[in-house]
Amino acid sequence: MSMTAPAARPANPRFSSGPCAKIPSFSLDMLEGAPLGRSHRAAIGKARLAEVIELTRELLDVPQDYRIGIVPASDTGAMEMALWSLLGARPVEMLAWESFGAGWVTDVVKQLKLDAMVREADYGRIVDFAQVDFDKDVVFTWNGTTSGVRLPNGDAIPADRAGLTICDATSAAFAMELPFDKLDVVTFSWQKVLGGEGAHGILILSPRAVERLESYTPAWPLPKIFRLTKGGKLIEGIFKGETINTPSMLCVEDYLVALKWARSLGGRKALIARADANAAAVRDFIAGKDWIADLAEDPATASTTSVCLKFTDPRIRDGAAFAKAVAKRLEKEGVALDAGAYRDAPPGLRIWCGSTVETSDVAALMPWIEYAFNAEIEAQAEIA
Repeated sequence: MSMTAPAARPANPRFSSGPCAKIPSFSLDMLEGAPLGRSHRAAIGKARLAEVIELTRELLDVPQDYRIGIVPASDTGAMEMALWSLLGARPVEMLAWESFGAGWVTDVVKQLKLDAMVREADYGRIVDFAQVDFDKDVVFTWNGTTSGVRLPNGDAIPADRAGLTICDATSAAFAMELPFDKLDVVTFSWQKVLGGEGAHGILILSPRAVERLESYTPAWPLPKIFRLTKGGKLIEGIFKGETINTPSMLCVEDYLVALKWARSLGGRKALIARADANAAAVRDFIAGKDWIADLAEDPATASTTSVCLKFTDPRIRDGAAFAKAVAKRLEKEGVALDAGAYRDAPPGLRIWCGSTVETSDVAALMPWIEYAFNAEIEAQAEIA
């Protein structure tokens, strides 16, 4: 089989699902205004953190009575704070359809030792929300970063629910609509859709979540880094930029630059449109091909950020080795970096299609995937 490498190449080959591609035309010069060497508690530091919170509120259309806090340890830190601080007051249902959701199940069942109802779905599917009891506290991911599936909307979540909904939205925020009236806790990391630097998380709380925090004390001890209340009252400073531990003002500046870029495009709607176009470029290419397919089984629940693909050609003898070889070839060619499937996911590729990625780069990558696939099929035949 003779193969010719495609002529066009992605201008930016960064398709990692976290940390994700920086905003287009990013340069370190954009961070010159960062108040480095200054206390985050000084007026300039507080002002930056407050601006980040308010721009986050504006771009995500977060209700004014919801609190937004900057917390340590990325999305993981934000989720752990919520789980350890809020759960235990009511029965719990854990929903999992990918690696990170499964991780929250482990924390709640094995670490907090709660007798939770666990609903799971295989990679490429989500659980049936019609079966979920929202009189319980319900924990779930909005978008399965490692499985390429998402909630299509929040219609299945009742407005008059008795329990809290705790949503890990880290690869959804800024690229998908989040119905905050259906969500009591929302967490994410700005290193996902806006390509910010890592280590910081965002924790958003509804009034119902705040009420729980102020009326319920968990049976287990809480490390200082998880504590959201003092003397039975919410620590309001956390949600005004007075972070629990020292934030990186360089990372804060980087997020601020990304937020301003997003606003300049037209805000959340423009970001969603960019992600939608990127995902469509992938799915238009694979449509009708018999050697590659979407891991997501239902187009209605297919992710628009972490698009996961599987190889379906019957000639492939070792799926995991083959997929790794294709990803390695794409990296060697310099056209797709970090595009392999997550280590716990089925073998394949994962193409980050979030809002900082240019659709022209996604479109340029697609023929390279076919080229790499054919090259590995040929290499496999030669070995045989």
